[in-house]
Amino acid sequence: MSSLRHTADPRLDGYLDVARECILDLGWRRTTLTEVARRADVSRMTIYRAWPDMGALLGDLMTREWVGIAAAIGRAAADTTTPAGIAEAALATVRALRDNGLFVRIVELDPDLMLPYLLHRRGRSQEALVEILAAEIESGQASGAIRQGDAVPMARALTLGAHGFVFSALTMTDDRVSLADLDAEYVRAVTRALEP
Repeated sequence: MSSLRHTADPRLDGYLDVARECILDLGWRRTTLTEVARRADVSRMTIYRAWPDMGALLGDLMTREWVGIAAAIGRAAADTTTPAGIAEAALATVRALRDNGLFVRIVELDPDLMLPYLLHRRGRSQEALVEILAAEIESGQASGAIRQGDAVPMARALTLGAHGFVFSALTMTDDRVSLADLDAEYVRAVTRALEP
């Protein structure tokens, strides 16, 4: 089977675009590989050759979506080798994920799809985000801007913290504490966690 895990076939991006639109229209549970094929105007076998089931397709779609967001923010960031720079980029990523149409739609209609990645295992998206963050931490450590230590557990810990700000931040807002207040605390927490 081919998938984003194995090949960089540019046609797959087009099919993932179609799948994304299906999920936005129908939700994940009502989206089928047959519907993706119909909307992409290709045979069902074309889609089935790329993905054996909707779970595999969704995994590739989420990886493309979430890692694409983080990569774009990293490219746009002024500096991701200092505690403050990493914290600002991390907050931008958290906000972009919270506001992402695909993420919002999945959480609204099919939140249980996210539970395995929060409770049982890391997904490819999480692994990729940890790798990006660990590389930034290592760059900052080389210049002395970031405290020494193994960058991978540091990046994983920061990613765990980000989960709450992506998935649960709105549960902690009310008349006394705004989302902006929480986001400011997140930046402080990340900055202080990385300072020498």
